[in-house]
This record gives sequence, structure tokens and C-alpha cells, in this order.
Amino acid sequence: MTTLVSSTDTLTRDALAVLQPGFLGTTAPAWLLRRIGEGLTSVGLFGRNISSPEQLAALTAQLRGARDDVLVAIDEEGGDVTRLEVRHGSSFPGNHALGAVDDTDLTRAVARELGRRLAECGVNLNWAPSADVNSNRDNPVIGVRSFGADPGLVARHTAAYVEGLQSAGVAACTKHFPGHGDTAVDSHHAMPRIDVDLDTVHARDLLPFQEAIASGSKCVMSAHILLPALDPNRPATLSPQILTGLLREELGFEGLIVTDGMEMQAIAATYGIERGSVLAIAAGADAICVGGGLADEDTVLRLRDALVAAVRNGDLPEERLADAAARVRGLADWTRRARGASEPGADSQEGTAPGTPIGLVAARRALRMTGTAKPLDTAPFVAALTPVANIAVGDETPWGVAAELERLLPGTETVSYSGAGVAGTDTDALVARVLAAAGERTVVAVVRDVHRHLWMAEALDALLAVRPETVVVEMGLNEAEPRGALHIATYGAARVCGQAAAEVIAGREG
Repeated sequence: MTTLVSSTDTLTRDALAVLQPGFLGTTAPAWLLRRIGEGLTSVGLFGRNISSPEQLAALTAQLRGARDDVLVAIDEEGGDVTRLEVRHGSSFPGNHALGAVDDTDLTRAVARELGRRLAECGVNLNWAPSADVNSNRDNPVIGVRSFGADPGLVARHTAAYVEGLQSAGVAACTKHFPGHGDTAVDSHHAMPRIDVDLDTVHARDLLPFQEAIASGSKCVMSAHILLPALDPNRPATLSPQILTGLLREELGFEGLIVTDGMEMQAIAATYGIERGSVLAIAAGADAICVGGGLADEDTVLRLRDALVAAVRNGDLPEERLADAAARVRGLADWTRRARGASEPGADSQEGTAPGTPIGLVAARRALRMTGTAKPLDTAPFVAALTPVANIAVGDETPWGVAAELERLLPGTETVSYSGAGVAGTDTDALVARVLAAAGERTVVAVVRDVHRHLWMAEALDALLAVRPETVVVEMGLNEAEPRGALHIATYGAARVCGQAAAEVIAGREG
């Protein structure tokens, strides 16, 4: 039985129930446990809250000591976006690698195993998968987080991911509705606008969400995007036409609608988090995600009080807040019942070596090689041409091939080169630094989305003009023409993607 020790009034309890806040530290602060006792039903975890699986399990047990059906949410997409393995890199390739393989059984198995690991640690709501169709190859925030640019492919893999994750007893949260794939702006920084007609929205962007709903996705996350074909005035997160009219009534979604992070500038800089949260609940959202950047008790109290005040002054119908809170509690109840009733995880797949982790199986299958090169038997020099990471991915998580090449070829050295401000003759200076550091060693150039970064493309071309035997590893979208004696596309920068590429370079394929 759920034990609630506070006598907080119903309205305040409902306002707390719809919040999904974050906090600082690897143990639950006293204020958080107190608010859970007063009605807070969800908690969001980020990389800063996790140091090991054992610590995470202890943290979630601590939270459940305050409320046994608490929703513990995490942004664990696998691939480039990992919180569970934020300090080492993910054991699972991301969506783009799975889309490149295009085996829905594999996607389902990867999601099931990821879900099993989350469930073991006490996490029961995953803000994944991304169902965005990456129709704009220059998208600065989606990219390899998408299964691909084809709506049908994205739809079938989104459905498989939802099925796999939820078979492990972890609720899926399909995002970012109604589709963030055709944006050229990162909503962490500003409000993206997508100017396409209604037919395009339905045929392209909504198809994966329809499949996710049909597959039983327990949750859908809204996008902070302006889509005039659906609502010319308000972004999706704050739009009754999009959340209630389209998602609830037209598409028939009955689960939990949660917002993307309300402190993201697309909302915070335009509406403010208090007004934005009131408008989101009024529009049809059921839960407010906040805590990636604002992770203190004051934020929780500000949002709680804003919702209560909005009901009392007539800006937010009390029954709408009550309905939202009931949906949150309903999902919490599902996760409690699902605990211990999930299907067994899958660690390997037919045709692979016994015991091979499914994430590595998938990463190996995703590789695409162009050209040939003799496997290296001596330590190379790795030049990592490093772009600025977007906020969703963050810069805490290591990426590349360095660690795995060092394991296979001891003595491997890696240097990271940033392209900030590099243009024209500066390219020559950058390449000169690479060549001086490399000496006689073979150069392995590691890049990420080279098609989006002119400095990176120019540096790579200049390097190959001098060292044509250079091996190139593309760990982002594989949109540029293959370069290098051997070009390896990994379709993501997860640790296992780097391991799979390193095995090829060293001739140690599994």
C-alpha cells in the first residue's frame, strides 16, 4: 500500500503530483522526501545523480521508502544520450545505428535489455524513444537520436522499442510530439519553427507516434516547437489544438502526456516556467518535466504554487488539474504492478557468439565500411575532431575510439582538436599540429557530423591530402562523401560503437 503521511489539501497534492522535478546529489535530499510525502509522485534523474548501478538502486529504494509507487524517470536513450553510463559511454548503440541495421527484432531486444537494466536499478519511466523523423540532416539536436529520415522505418522501430522497453516493466515515453526532426534550431536555446503543410505533418512526422500509440506507449513527451499548420500561436507543449485536439482526440492517446524540460529557453525565455507550466496543463499535458537545469526545492514550490493559484483565480480548471494528477497516479500504479512481472531480458541473438552483449551485437551490425586498409598491428595516433556537444547529449560522456584502441593496441595516443573559429589558413595550422603529434604513426581521424561542420571537412581534406592512408571514423550522421583509405560509419558515438570500430581497425572483429 502507498503510504502518504501528510495532510496537504487535495488541490496542493494534485499540483505536486503533476511535477517531475530533479535534484542535486546521489542521495535524495530531505526536501524531496518531504514533498513526496505531501503528494509529489514523480522524480527525474540525470547524470549528476548516478555514480554506479548499486548507488542508483540504493537511491531509488530510498525514494520508494517515501512512496512505494513513485515514478522514477530518466533520459536513457542509449547511444549518445545516456545517464545510466554517463561517465563511461553507453553499452547500447542509439536509434540511428538500430535504424541502419533495420531489424526490428534487434531493436526490440536492445530496448528490452536496456529496460531490464533500468528496472534492476529501480527506474520505471524512461523518457525514450525519440520518434522524430530526422528529415533535416542539419538538425542540431536530433541527428543520431532518430532512427532515420524515412517515416516508415522510424515508425516500425519506434513501435519495436516501445514494446521491448515496456516488456521489461519500464514505461516508454515516446518523444518529441508532434515531431522535432525538421528543425534547424535547438529548443534548449530558442523556439524552433517548422513551416510545412498539414499533409506533410501527417504523412511524415505523426506516423511514428501513431505506431507508438498502437503499441501501447504509456507516455508521450511534447516538443517545444511552433508548427503553424497545427497552431500558429503556441508551441506544441502549450497548445490545446495539438495536445488535446490532435494527440488525445484525433490520435486517441489515453496515456500520460509529459512536457519536455520547462527550463529550456523555447519556453522559459518566452513564457516563463510558471506561466508555461499552467498553460501546458491547461492545454492537455499531465506532467511537467523540470530539473535538468533547475534542480532545487524552490523550483518545485514555485510551480506548485503557480498551479494552485491558477486554479483559484480561474485560469486553470480544477478538474483539468485533477485529471492530470490522476493520470500520473495511474501510470505510477501501472509501474508498481509491472515490477517483477516483466519478461526476461535478452543478452544475445541467434547467430552471435554466446554471451555477447546485445548492445555490442547491434553496434557491430550497424557498421558500414568504405575502402580497405590493412589492420593495424602498431599503436596509431587518434585525432578527434570534436564539435561542441548539444545540451541533450552533454559533454560529460566520453566518445570516440581511443579507449578501445588503447586496449587492443597499447600505446595509442589521442588528442582532441576543436574547430572553434577555424577557417581558411587556420586549417593548415590545425593539420600541422596533427601531423607533428602523429609523427610516423598511422592517423585515425574521428569525426562527428562532418557534413555540418565546415572546419572539420576542410581539416579532414587537408589531412588526407598529406596522409591518404588515414583511417576515418564518422560517429555522427553519415551524410558526407566517405573519405580516407578506410572509412567507417558507426551511426552513433556510444562506447560500443567505438568498440566495434576499433575492432575493425585492429583486425579483431568479434
